[in-house]
Amino acid sequence: MEKVGKYAFIVGLIIAVLAGLGLDQSWVAWILALLGLIVGFLNVGEKETQGFLLAAIGLMLSATAIQAIPFVGVVLTRIVAYLVVFIAPAVLIVALKSLLVTAKD
Repeated sequence: MEKVGKYAFIVGLIIAVLAGLGLDQSWVAWILALLGLIVGFLNVGEKETQGFLLAAIGLMLSATAIQAIPFVGVVLTRIVAYLVVFIAPAVLIVALKSLLVTAKD
């Protein structure tokens, strides 16, 4: 099961980059969201939770900032946007798991 999460993460990154480069199909966002859920459930343990959430917040904030910078390029903006589509469901799952653990204590 551990390898499924690792492969889901790698495949999600590859699909996000390819989608940003021009593979713009309607199913891409759904696949990225599904892979993000898998990563959130299987790939991020208690030890990695804080670092993962911090990195994800940084990615999402930088994605917003990149759009405001002129001459960055549409391709980079699209790649980062698809990365956010991939990471956001994982962040939701990891944050909910973290809240449940915190509320339990």
